[in-house]
Amino acid sequence: MHATITLSEDDSLYGHTDSGHGIVMDRAPDVGGRNQGARPMEMLLLGLGGCTLIDVMLILRKARQPCTDVRIELEAERATEVPRVFTKIHVHFALSGAELDPQKVARAIRLSAEKYCSASQMLGAVAEITHDFEILPG
Repeated sequence: MHATITLSEDDSLYGHTDSGHGIVMDRAPDVGGRNQGARPMEMLLLGLGGCTLIDVMLILRKARQPCTDVRIELEAERATEVPRVFTKIHVHFALSGAELDPQKVARAIRLSAEKYCSASQMLGAVAEITHDFEILPG
């Protein structure tokens, strides 16, 4: 895996990946940024959410669980001192599906967190990561 990040003339960052995708990142305005893209630490949080969402969806599909929609809400706390690493992350799943089995949903989330999600494993080495879920009508 390879990625390249370049500094633009306006001081924003442009990241480009091997898969051919790009993204703009920037600093917060209070530290000289122009708010033109997600902060790098936000990207880490999004990466965790994306990684675990993919795992959970694949596990539920394999278990023949009819999930029609899923949303993840992530809340993170950071250390007050530099380096300001994540110290706590909470991942909340909101899933829709007429016949979703709560036990199978809980199992899918647990398997992602404990076995399959690389981002969870890496961030979990420095942060306490917790999970919960709700099944919405759908």
